[in-house]
Amino acid sequence: MKTRYALPFYLGGVMAARAGDEMSGPALMLAGFALAGSTTDASSLLAGLTVAAAVGGPVLGALLDRARRPGRLLAGALVLYAAGLATVLVGLGDWPFPVTVLVAVATGLLGPALSGGWTAQLPRVVGRARLPRANALDAMTFSAASLAGPALAGGVAGALGATTAVAVSVALVAVALPAAWALPAAGGLPGVGGLPSAGGPPSARVLPSGGGLSVASSRIGAATRSVSGDLAAGLRTIVGRPALARATVTSVVSCAAQGMLMACAAPLGERVLGGAERSAMLLTCVAVSALAADAVLARFPRAVAPDTVVWAAALVQAAGLGLATVAAVAGQGLTLIVAALVLGIGEGPQLAALFAVRHRESPERLRGQIFTTGASLKITGFALGAAAAGPVASRSLTAAAAAAAGVALLAALAPWSMRMAARARP
Repeated sequence: MKTRYALPFYLGGVMAARAGDEMSGPALMLAGFALAGSTTDASSLLAGLTVAAAVGGPVLGALLDRARRPGRLLAGALVLYAAGLATVLVGLGDWPFPVTVLVAVATGLLGPALSGGWTAQLPRVVGRARLPRANALDAMTFSAASLAGPALAGGVAGALGATTAVAVSVALVAVALPAAWALPAAGGLPGVGGLPSAGGPPSARVLPSGGGLSVASSRIGAATRSVSGDLAAGLRTIVGRPALARATVTSVVSCAAQGMLMACAAPLGERVLGGAERSAMLLTCVAVSALAADAVLARFPRAVAPDTVVWAAALVQAAGLGLATVAAVAGQGLTLIVAALVLGIGEGPQLAALFAVRHRESPERLRGQIFTTGASLKITGFALGAAAAGPVASRSLTAAAAAAAGVALLAALAPWSMRMAARARP
């Protein structure tokens, strides 16, 4: 079945949704810091919003795979996500803080709809022939959103207040609703899908010959396949393939260090840059640097093995966080900006290399599950890092920044430790 859904319409929707998502984290941190007056409370809000993605991401991906009109499900998830953010904003300062955190946790279950939920639908928008170029454009929206979101959060918070910044992030998510609702139906384009279930043999693939029986069999299999079985199969693959396991562990621990930096961002901005709202400038510097590093890496994609880039990039991030510790001690704004730029040089190539390892190591029939599970693990690592660093930062900002650098160093050492452990086993 032909579809008149246009790629620019898709890209406009994902850009708005992802910009709102990237803006919501810093905006909530600033709102929590302004209204609750506590670094611990601010980091708890961010942790609550993100940690639930460990459950929501894979399950939402499986449900989208089974939906006849996945765009309708995705639009519903966006509505609930935007409503959850608005509810958190209403509760700040008026409701008991634990209740507000619980609302943030419930909202976070739907967070993956703003990232992987969209990308999973891309083949239905463009078909296989145009997919490589569309994938590249889709990836650019992540980088653009990571630039625009923090910058908008800081700019709006500085001009109109942190609560207004949260409200703008809600509005951006809402703008994406028409594009999500209109996404093509499942099976709307030829050559999409046809993969076996997680437990099925390769011979169970649906033939691409357009026979009605093949399509019907595919739908029956999708309806009866166990969601929990799919998720377990993807997790077994992540654990069972050494290269994939090493890259996953390194990326998750690196995200924990990045979450620790996020918890330190507002007090760093206040101490070093002259205002908590200026902390969003640090995140923008990280994003600009990451985008530039990715552009360089794209020109020489085979210069370094992706497995090496994953751990080496963690080492670069440790260096950047070490510089941030120095800036916290000395109160030097320029050193803090350089630290953010160094951190981005590590973050950007690490993500690109992680995707390369996942593509190489993932069986086709489990690729979606492995990507969503891996993404959820990273989000969880980020949330745990933010939650752990918040109380530390409220007592000693220098200690929290130094701890983040130490965690990034552990991420770089993780592949070597895993190799040694594997060799030691009989």
